[in-house]
Amino acid sequence: MHATLPLMRRFGFPEIRRARLETLQVNLGYKCNQSCVHCHVNAGPTRTEQMSRETIVDVLAFLGVSGLRRLDVTGGAPELNPWFRELVLRARELGVHVIDRCNLTILEEPGQEDLAQFLAEQRVEVIASLPCYLEDNVDRQRGKGVFDKSLRAIRRLNGLGYADPRSGLELNLVYNPQGPSLPPEQSRLEADYRRVLGERHGIAFNRLYTLANMPIQRFGSTLISKGQFNEYMALLHRAHREENVDTVMCRTLISVDWRGYVYDCDFNQMLGLPLVVDGRKRTHLSELIGRDLDGNAIAVRDHCYGCTAGQGSSCGGALNG
Repeated sequence: MHATLPLMRRFGFPEIRRARLETLQVNLGYKCNQSCVHCHVNAGPTRTEQMSRETIVDVLAFLGVSGLRRLDVTGGAPELNPWFRELVLRARELGVHVIDRCNLTILEEPGQEDLAQFLAEQRVEVIASLPCYLEDNVDRQRGKGVFDKSLRAIRRLNGLGYADPRSGLELNLVYNPQGPSLPPEQSRLEADYRRVLGERHGIAFNRLYTLANMPIQRFGSTLISKGQFNEYMALLHRAHREENVDTVMCRTLISVDWRGYVYDCDFNQMLGLPLVVDGRKRTHLSELIGRDLDGNAIAVRDHCYGCTAGQGSSCGGALNG
């Protein structure tokens, strides 16, 4: 695995600072039932890192004191963490809106047969990766048979009311490019997804989010191996739009790793760039309870251009247009 952090100082990303915190994003571990080419986490079936119940208690304590009403749960496949459902249940009891970043195929894993029903009962928003509406492209990026499994999972979610405007249950899909290129215009691609998936497969979703691939971990290492890293970084830098800086997700979100340490975003977590408070090398979430981060400097490197290039890219899709 090639390290990309030492290569992230060529262009120099502009300084940015935090606004009011709105979202707590928690990575429950790097174990996953898939190993996707574009994965910036390097997640997979052989990873063993999992958040402990003690750290999940810290997460819930932070939610309770901070008053935050948005919990974004990710991984790996977060549902493989043995305390995933307890976290969801207790967060919902606090009145917190929970987002599950789901790879869809997890719904067919042994022991997860009732997962879709659980998510619906707890009114969890599902953000699901489906990097294309064509079978060949999805299977090339995520593994043979993944497309069909993903469609079955979406149909199951649709059957429980997801994407039905009468239910209020949200199912949003995520697109990633196949390689070192920027995502197409989000609204246009969403229309294509809606048409093809609806007409050919009879499935529905609420919105499509387009995300740029980040040049870190597995995807970054692949770029280096193919001699494409510098070219991709130059593309991101050329496509930078200053107006996107004000709306990047790291201004209103913090990311927590499986051990409970805090980062400005999930990408910084994967690069080992911690959120810096009072000069500490790293900060545990439990140390931030009652702490106001508004105005705190955000750790930046050249990968941040992946969030500001073109239409912009964040955990909630394009930032503009």
